[in-house]
Amino acid sequence: MARYTGPVCRLCRRERMKLFLKGAKCDTMKCPIERRPYPPGIHGRGRIRESEYMLQLREKQKAKRIYGVLEKQFRNLYAEASRQKGITGENLLRMLEQRLDNVVFRAGFASSRNQSRQWVRHGHVLVNGKRVTIPSYMVRKEDVIEFTTKSKEMIVLRHNLDTIDRSVPMWLDVTDGKATVRDLPLREQIDIPVREQLIVELYSK
Repeated sequence: MARYTGPVCRLCRRERMKLFLKGAKCDTMKCPIERRPYPPGIHGRGRIRESEYMLQLREKQKAKRIYGVLEKQFRNLYAEASRQKGITGENLLRMLEQRLDNVVFRAGFASSRNQSRQWVRHGHVLVNGKRVTIPSYMVRKEDVIEFTTKSKEMIVLRHNLDTIDRSVPMWLDVTDGKATVRDLPLREQIDIPVREQLIVELYSK
């Protein structure tokens, strides 16, 4: 399976903003973007001529990197979102939020989406009592997400539950180590800094 294995802090620097890909490190002064708030590479400090295409591409890349999906996955999600009723951009963000690895992260069980994706892959997560090992699994309304009995004893998980002070979105209900999908997320409940209309314009060319 193809995946990005390079330093993720370079991705944040390329987008010139924190994408919170490293968990707790992103909240400290050790975050590279605090010391070098410009794109990586020898031309990073040079003047960048902003075009309409560049703005659209950057928004698409930003969304991909926040949720940790590859180009083909993202394009397939966009194609599915365009077939659904409603606004295509909002449908796309809703589908990205419904990914199982994102739900585990949003519920405060993991410090980053990379960590939540690893836990799903390793079989630690149950959906409605059944083990699911596919990070891109789409949760539905009334689904219950929890960890296996053995996984609940993991020191890392218990540490996250005790220390992570991240607000849980309104469409999720987290109690006693279980996350219940109260409803599908609305656009105003998705707090990622992405202008989805630019992504729609990019793929509509």
